[in-house]
Amino acid sequence: MSDLHLTLACEDYDRTRRLKDGIIKPEGIELNYLVMSVEEIFWRMMKYEEFDVSELSMGAFLTAAARGRRPFIAIPVFPSRTFRHRCLFVNSGAGIDRPQDLRGKRMGVPEYSMTAAVWLRGLFQHEYSIAPEEIHWIQAGEENPGRKDRIDFEMPAGVRLDSIGDRTLNQMIDSGEIDAMMSPRMPTCFLEGSPRVRRLFANYKQAEMDYFRKTGLFPIMHVIVIKRSLYEEAPWVAQTLYKAFCEAKDLCMRELYDTNILRVSLPWTSAEYEETRDLMTADYWPYGLAPNRMNLETLHGYLYEQGLIQQKLDLDDLFARETLEAFKI
Repeated sequence: MSDLHLTLACEDYDRTRRLKDGIIKPEGIELNYLVMSVEEIFWRMMKYEEFDVSELSMGAFLTAAARGRRPFIAIPVFPSRTFRHRCLFVNSGAGIDRPQDLRGKRMGVPEYSMTAAVWLRGLFQHEYSIAPEEIHWIQAGEENPGRKDRIDFEMPAGVRLDSIGDRTLNQMIDSGEIDAMMSPRMPTCFLEGSPRVRRLFANYKQAEMDYFRKTGLFPIMHVIVIKRSLYEEAPWVAQTLYKAFCEAKDLCMRELYDTNILRVSLPWTSAEYEETRDLMTADYWPYGLAPNRMNLETLHGYLYEQGLIQQKLDLDDLFARETLEAFKI
């Protein structure tokens, strides 16, 4: 019997690379691993459902499910998670020195509903008592004009959002047309050393470590989903893929702390690993639903309180039941 041929669309992460390279092979599956930007993956999967399996925005997945659109089922693999303090940029002339100074300011965002923005608005509200209604939101493409949200949602009452189609956030933050922006990608003007643009949190690493100490949250950004039609036809695929992703991540973590050679082109990766382990435990990037439930419920709660979803979800129903426990000898 031949293997099942599946196409997976996913970024090229160290924790998934052994799947991409074919070093780890899911049992009974021939995997065609397509590497492309996450923005393109999300757009093509949400709009056209092009791939058998794909990385997907966690926020978009939850928002679509809350609106009754459930063409995918998830496995508890979270290939992207990151703190977002580093993603806040301000114009130096806007008079913004601390988060509280954002009240009444013009904040650029590529997509109002994107997961990174949901997490940051949650950060503003719960750590600094700044409600979304207190900021004037400007939506535009980061480097190319005309970007729009990938998912349909109703704009929450009281929130002011203006869409700009002919200019970019990069242009507007540099010129001062907007006072601040939140962006997973560093704007070109910042990378090129513009004196007019800086990070809100100059020592973002310390701010992010303090945030983790206080909350225990290492924010989840993306999840792996399977087309529901495929899952219903071959439910064994869910656990098989889950096991393979876990194996690839475990191998990555062992290699990351290999002091014999530098696998990453940075001189102090072992020290960085030890600092991270001491703060967050050795399993600081867990897969599985149980160890991530608080993280997912926090994001879920932010979506609800920000008005992007109108009813709460049962998270267990969104993940393949075969991945909620594993066979043990």
